[in-house]
Amino acid sequence: MARHKVEICGVNTANINVLTNEEMIALFKRYYNKDYQAKEELINGNLKLVLSILKKYSNRTDNMDDLFQVGCIGLIKAIDNFDLNHEVRFSTYAVPMILGEIKRYLRDNNSIRISRSIKDAAYKALKIKEQLTMENNKEPTTLEISKQMGLSEYEVNNALDSMKETLSMFEPIYSDGGDTIYLEDQLKDKSSDIYDLDTKISLKKALEKLKPKEKNILIERYFIGKTQMELASEIGISQAQISRIEKNALDNIKKMIS
Repeated sequence: MARHKVEICGVNTANINVLTNEEMIALFKRYYNKDYQAKEELINGNLKLVLSILKKYSNRTDNMDDLFQVGCIGLIKAIDNFDLNHEVRFSTYAVPMILGEIKRYLRDNNSIRISRSIKDAAYKALKIKEQLTMENNKEPTTLEISKQMGLSEYEVNNALDSMKETLSMFEPIYSDGGDTIYLEDQLKDKSSDIYDLDTKISLKKALEKLKPKEKNILIERYFIGKTQMELASEIGISQAQISRIEKNALDNIKKMIS
């Protein structure tokens, strides 16, 4: 059966070779002995690793050829710095480096201007993240990264968040075949957050009369600030169910304070 052909940067993805772990080890040993043909084989044998990472960016308007080339730069850096003595699979080491290279490219080409200090903190956080991943064979927490950097956890989160792609307020984030949930539905309008004391007292009493699950979801959503997706993951139900429970709870509160 013929495989589907997709070309990126002139590369036919259907014909990309995938190396076994044993082949990888043998090629790295050759490369350590100045065999640069082995490096070429390592690059070509790991292109699918780059492609697998690019899948999460398939809905972006960026030129995928450009992102593929940037991902390959990260792959080459990973090959140049990989050490067999650590007994870690190459893919475990390479993924954060490829991701880091792509995120740096997207952030530096973002239309929103980020201050130099935040950019520097983000670069340093990514480097430390790569180092800790290599040392501990697992991705570090933000707290672990912040301790290494001598910054607060908030500052590290802020720096890493600056690398995330921007989204339109009208970006659809969920649809179960019914009403589509847009990003703006998850945002709070602070300009309307002005209530008199009687309204606040009535709201508190109404909240106490809700079912425990409804009350918990409203508190998590509007007081703590979690998204419906985060709550769905924590509780173990779909986002659509969270949305329905939240809507029902809000309708009940409106009836009680109207």
